Amino acid sequence: MIKKVNRNKMRQKRHLRARTNIAGTAQSPRLNVFRSNKNISAQLIDDEAGVTLASASSFEENISGTKVEQAKQVGKLIAERAETIGVKTAVYDRGGYLYHGRVKALAEGAREQGLEI
Repeated sequence: MIKKVNRNKMRQKRHLRARTNIAGTAQSPRLNVFRSNKNISAQLIDDEAGVTLASASSFEENISGTKVEQAKQVGKLIAERAETIGVKTAVYDRGGYLYHGRVKALAEGAREQGLEI
């Protein structure tokens, strides 16, 4: 009998494996990415305090276009919100996803806006 591969469980395992080496602080929070089939969201997380400092998502009204364009806009938006709270650098946590497509576009958008990843 062939067992079906659950892609989300495999992604979660990759994410947990990567999280052993990635941690965010107040000065350099973790930029966490979650990607669904239709939307993408990002959070700046201070792991020491266990607090989300800022978040952005493609659910917001001013974000439109293709999914890759939306991801780039979310990256720019999270970088703007990071700047308002005084964060200049972040540790990129791709959430177990490949650094390709929407996940890469989000990172590039954040870098364009001035956030160091």
